[in-house]
Amino acid sequence: MNDMAPQSHSSLEARYAHVRGQTVALCKDLSDADMTVQSMPDASPAKWHLAHTTWFFETLILAPNNPGYKPFNQDFNFLFNSYYESVGERHARPRRGMLTRPSREDVLDYRAYVDAAMAEFLSNGISGDLNDLVVLGLNHEEQHQELLLTDILHMFAQNPISPSFKAHPVAAVQSDATPMSFVDFEGGIHCIGHDGNSFAYDCEGPRHEVLLRPYRLADRLVTNGEWLEFMNDGGYRDPLLWLSDGWAQVVANEWNAPLYWRKKEGEWRAMSLHGEVEIDLNAPVTHVSFYEAEAFARWAGKRLASEAEWEVAARHQVMDGNFMHGDAVMRPQAAGPQNGQLRQMFGDCWEWTGSAFLPFPGFKPVEGAVGEYNGKFMSGQSVLRGGSCATPHGHIRATYRNFFYPQQRWQFTGVRLAEDAA
Repeated sequence: MNDMAPQSHSSLEARYAHVRGQTVALCKDLSDADMTVQSMPDASPAKWHLAHTTWFFETLILAPNNPGYKPFNQDFNFLFNSYYESVGERHARPRRGMLTRPSREDVLDYRAYVDAAMAEFLSNGISGDLNDLVVLGLNHEEQHQELLLTDILHMFAQNPISPSFKAHPVAAVQSDATPMSFVDFEGGIHCIGHDGNSFAYDCEGPRHEVLLRPYRLADRLVTNGEWLEFMNDGGYRDPLLWLSDGWAQVVANEWNAPLYWRKKEGEWRAMSLHGEVEIDLNAPVTHVSFYEAEAFARWAGKRLASEAEWEVAARHQVMDGNFMHGDAVMRPQAAGPQNGQLRQMFGDCWEWTGSAFLPFPGFKPVEGAVGEYNGKFMSGQSVLRGGSCATPHGHIRATYRNFFYPQQRWQFTGVRLAEDAA
């Protein structure tokens, strides 16, 4: 989506095979029923994720650029288009769970068919815009790997027996439970946005200057224990802490804790990808909305960082953390020892910022269907940064702009506090 050096044919083919195989691997222990159910309109069935990511390569790459290519099934363009108005009509999003057919096996056959055609297509060598489009498709699929996990978690959370997606979690990192501290950052004119030298989504640019006042960021994410203090102090009962729209959500949906928290025999527990688990008080709180994050910050006498503040602070951090990979924990983990630097900037939880998802100065959507990827969603949503424990390892960068509506909670979303330094 931005200028990037073309990958060699062999490296692009290898990456294509790796990403596509990783998606299927995530579903290996799911039944056909697990992969068909849609637990809410914001979520999609696992089977649909498998098919839609395949639809992307078939519809946007193979069909228009590979003469003689025959689509696997003419009905699939209608069934598995997500929101691309320019490509044609599509099955209604809230009714994706009604697609009992095609079966899991049919969808896997669809993937195999398209993958074989893509392997032949890539073996002939591509460059320029086509190379960029394949790389976009792979990053798009990695996004759907995260959505697939969070949608499965939401679905399993509706089941009274609390199924486990991953039965044996890796042992959690133990925290020293050090108090939260704040790291200072200078004000002045800074540049943010992607520089165009590698892959980035169009919404990450253009690179531009911002003026920041001196500020401080918390050195770690807000923990479950700190969130429990907010709850016990009446945080969900005090309308003075909340934005008006947020308080309306609290009242209408009877919020009194983060999504997936359940009180049993006087103790809070939470649903996770490992089934129902005991809450780790030192781990980051997650599955909270922007409204909850903003109310907590107000209760704590702090605020949320702007996305510019977050990016300036993050750009020299090592992009390593608790991400999704083969033996990943798939749960936010407690911060490591305090070291005077920022911790947990990448992985664990997406961090709500105080910034609306709007175009950067000079932004222009790219031409064609892929121009619908981000630009048309720049209204009414809030920016998140940093990635989560369900984000594929290697997918994130300091300029990455995620975005969700402020009431949404089913993603691994958490909170980092900020304050003015002067």
